[in-house]
Amino acid sequence: MIEKYGIFSIAPMMDWTDRHCRAFHRHLTRHALLYTEMVTTGAVIHGDREHLLGFSDLEHPLACQLGGSDPAEMAEAARIVADFGYDEVNINVGCPSDRVQSGRFGACLMHEPELVAACVAAMKTAVDIAVTVKCRIGVDDQDPEEALDRMADAVFDAGADALWVHARKAWLQGLSPKQNRDVPPLDYERVLRLKARFPDRFIGLNGGLQSLDQAAPFLETVDGLMFGRAAYHTPRILGEVDRRLYDSNLPDVSPLDAVRAHMAYMEDQLGRGVKLSHMTRHMLGLFHCRPGARSWRRILTVEAIRPGAGLEVVEKALAAMNPAELGAEAAE
Repeated sequence: MIEKYGIFSIAPMMDWTDRHCRAFHRHLTRHALLYTEMVTTGAVIHGDREHLLGFSDLEHPLACQLGGSDPAEMAEAARIVADFGYDEVNINVGCPSDRVQSGRFGACLMHEPELVAACVAAMKTAVDIAVTVKCRIGVDDQDPEEALDRMADAVFDAGADALWVHARKAWLQGLSPKQNRDVPPLDYERVLRLKARFPDRFIGLNGGLQSLDQAAPFLETVDGLMFGRAAYHTPRILGEVDRRLYDSNLPDVSPLDAVRAHMAYMEDQLGRGVKLSHMTRHMLGLFHCRPGARSWRRILTVEAIRPGAGLEVVEKALAAMNPAELGAEAAE
């Protein structure tokens, strides 16, 4: 069940959390729950499934986020996801982009909790893996107290295994998707009140979480923490997750150790025809604020895109780092 692995998760992020990103993050944390980018039910049912859903075994525990609102299609897509070997399937009720609104999914479904519940019920009948929902606290002029309670009541009554809440409203008119990640104010207290209503249900917190020091105290109330941009832009923080949140006896994973561990994966993918830049773009922030970080980013950005680029580019980027700093990283 999600309680075993959902203490910490990395949010689904379009154009970011692809299979190469997830494999890299897995080398920093063995236990965190990883999410795919959102994929639509139509793409899953009718598209190139291996391209959309394929993953490496090392990525477990792994959840697939679906975008859709037709219960029958959501159930069919969930069956496909389960057959691929995912540990969880999640319903997107939080994305505010025009594209998802026109498809009647994402944050606009905050207006239709009964429809989301119907999707949950259909998916629970179709699969044995966890079925979860990720939503906002409301949209536009909705009252967050009423809107979030209605959504939670509906999906939990339908059998949802967890509800992840991005602690902001989404404004479907007047703000871009990028602005919707920052402009609406955070309201963590609203999520904490929801958890008080559902002490025996899994409620996870998402939105604006920047560090483990900031976020860990919330675990005294909520069941899980979901990091988004902070995990992507400063992935070194993931190296502390297993020790601090999962009581692992293993030492923290240093950035250098993560790169070395990821080399075998990159070598395998290069042999399959994957371009180096498709993998290294997810590693640019690894040494953020450390001596040599600029050289690391520059070499990977400039040289990984060259035809035939291989692991020698990563080795060169490591060599450009401060040797004393890399030694310190390895010793941590």
